[in-house]
Amino acid sequence: MVRYAGAALATNPETTSRARGEYLRTHFKNMREVAAALTGMKLTKAYTYLADVKEHKQIIPFRRFAGGTGRASQAKQFKATLGRWPEKSVKFILRLLKNAESNADAKNIELEDLIIKNIVVQQAPKTRRRTYRAHGRINPYQGHPTHVEIILAASDVEVEKATDKPAISLVGLNRRQVARKRIEAGRA
Repeated sequence: MVRYAGAALATNPETTSRARGEYLRTHFKNMREVAAALTGMKLTKAYTYLADVKEHKQIIPFRRFAGGTGRASQAKQFKATLGRWPEKSVKFILRLLKNAESNADAKNIELEDLIIKNIVVQQAPKTRRRTYRAHGRINPYQGHPTHVEIILAASDVEVEKATDKPAISLVGLNRRQVARKRIEAGRA
């Protein structure tokens, strides 16, 4: 049995749902950028965003794997200059989001509260073919499929920030000094 890569599930499995796709025939680099754009979004907002990407009304900003990627003015809203509209990756992500949503529905989790907690994109083994070149040469012709895991979580209850000041002033101390102060405070 394959395990889910996600410490996010360890927090509370009753309020999380997940979905996974293996050996998806879509480019790893595109899927990674789509996942980075969606992580942390509410599920309803993610659906409208992906629908807009399909219609080229919004863009997926390309940050890491951006070699040869063209510039687009739509990327300005993400403080980026490069972006694309990767339709195939969006199609696969939509299917997985719907699957995770139905899994949440089966667990009786409130669907309006769902947030995309984590999306893990990993490279699957390359599919190998060959292409024939001039002068009797052969070059590899490889696909770069992906494994994708999506974890949805119900939005957590927000906790108010504490107003009282800590007994120990930790400003301007390094980690070792902070740890020493905590140990001393624990003894007292």
